[in-house]
Amino acid sequence: MAFGHQREDSRLILLREISQEGRIPRIDLAERTGISRATVTTITADLLRDGLIEEIPREDGAAGTRGRPRVDLKIAGAAHLVAGVKVSGSRISLVLMDFEGSQLAEHEVPLGAGRHSPEALAGYISDAVAALAAKIGTETAQISGVGVGLAGTIDAGAGAVHWSPSLNARNVDFAAMLTERMGVPTYLDNDANLVAMAEKTFGLGRGRSDFIVVTIEAGVGMGIILGGEIYRGTRGCGAEFGHTKVQLEGALCRCGQRGCLEAYVAEYALLREADTALGPDTSLSGQIARLLGAAEAGDPTAASIVSRAGRMFAMGLANIVNIFDPELIILAGEQMQFDYLYADEVIAEMRKSIVQVDAAPPEVVIHKWGNLMWARGAAAYALEFVQERAAREGRVDAA
Repeated sequence: MAFGHQREDSRLILLREISQEGRIPRIDLAERTGISRATVTTITADLLRDGLIEEIPREDGAAGTRGRPRVDLKIAGAAHLVAGVKVSGSRISLVLMDFEGSQLAEHEVPLGAGRHSPEALAGYISDAVAALAAKIGTETAQISGVGVGLAGTIDAGAGAVHWSPSLNARNVDFAAMLTERMGVPTYLDNDANLVAMAEKTFGLGRGRSDFIVVTIEAGVGMGIILGGEIYRGTRGCGAEFGHTKVQLEGALCRCGQRGCLEAYVAEYALLREADTALGPDTSLSGQIARLLGAAEAGDPTAASIVSRAGRMFAMGLANIVNIFDPELIILAGEQMQFDYLYADEVIAEMRKSIVQVDAAPPEVVIHKWGNLMWARGAAAYALEFVQERAAREGRVDAA
């Protein structure tokens, strides 16, 4: 039994190494993983037989012993399909990827404002996944796994939502509900964690083992990558950066508590302040733009609101640095279209508040992208589980 588990582990290690490298010869697999050449040869033969990888000619055209052409190994893209779903306040964004991680289709559907019952949201997601699959002429049943990113406090291991601004109920076994609804294994996580997964797999964090992603949209989130893995905490509710406290008995947060960072810098917080200072407006982005424009034009109330948001955000970033001392902080999300949270004075304020040592402070970079990148992170998350199943179960038709 122990040997069987060891073999499954080696299959997964090799499968993920091939996936990470794109294409790689067997000899390099042995060197990179520490698995013996004989074992690499045996296991890759099994992976080829199972249809999970394939051989392709070396790009340099070199020949091996006895004139046989050298080959590289790569993931067989057609082996599995995975879908990624990002649920935001106004829409559901989806991508469909193959087993190699190549994007095959994308889809977005509007989502009514406000909170939804778990059953209703599960139905919306299920319908959207079916529409996504139809774009390449297939159906949901042909998808091997679905990753879903949702704002809120999520226990990824249990697939449970303790609280989310998208749901009108707490402590919901939402992954199980989605799995039953779609008939496909579904994997749930906090959406900011899946942004970190996207950055690790496709983005600015690729090749880095330790970095932090801060997202600013309807709320404020954080994804932490330590040792190449997402850190979630023991209860699945770690990295709730938006709900760290920056003001005792301060502004009301949508989580129900007061003084959260999010209550000063998130979209709804600025909208609340802008409505008070400028009067109501029907457009969220337009209202925030009005607020920022008024601040730049010298309106004292607007300037005070924007300045306070920047100071609060700088305080929060400084706290991250003082706790984790990361190599890199990535600021991501649609709210990056406005620079009030990453203006030079905000970053300077952060640097003044961190522990001073004789070394450069962490690099802070901006990555502006929309919901489809979040969905790609959700798909990459699902892909990890599908790889595990494939390593355990063998042939493609066993999945």
